[in-house]
Amino acid sequence: MTVREAVQVVEGQFYCGEEWADSTEVHSACGADLMSDVMAFVKEQVLLLTGLVNPQVIRTAELLDIKVIVFVRGKHPTLDMVDMARDAQIILAGTKYPMYIACGKLYEAGLRSGGTRKI
Repeated sequence: MTVREAVQVVEGQFYCGEEWADSTEVHSACGADLMSDVMAFVKEQVLLLTGLVNPQVIRTAELLDIKVIVFVRGKHPTLDMVDMARDAQIILAGTKYPMYIACGKLYEAGLRSGGTRKI
């Protein structure tokens, strides 16, 4: 699924990186607010859903080669975060849905949790 398709599934909007949305594929998704959980369990490039809005999210995504972040619950990134993400070529988007609903919609559309380590 392309990033554009994933963002459409959650009725989202882009904050930056929309120009890469058609050429970037995602095959799994991960929802987390604790970046330590993301660092511990994400093993492959995934679409990250989070309600956490601070620069640490961008830094974590950059470390783990996560190319797309979707903010949930109507949250949106700061201008500094948008600049950081653009510099790192990370796509930022947002949705009004809470994390549970956004994850469910993406799962229903075919994105699975294959990009995470087993517990």
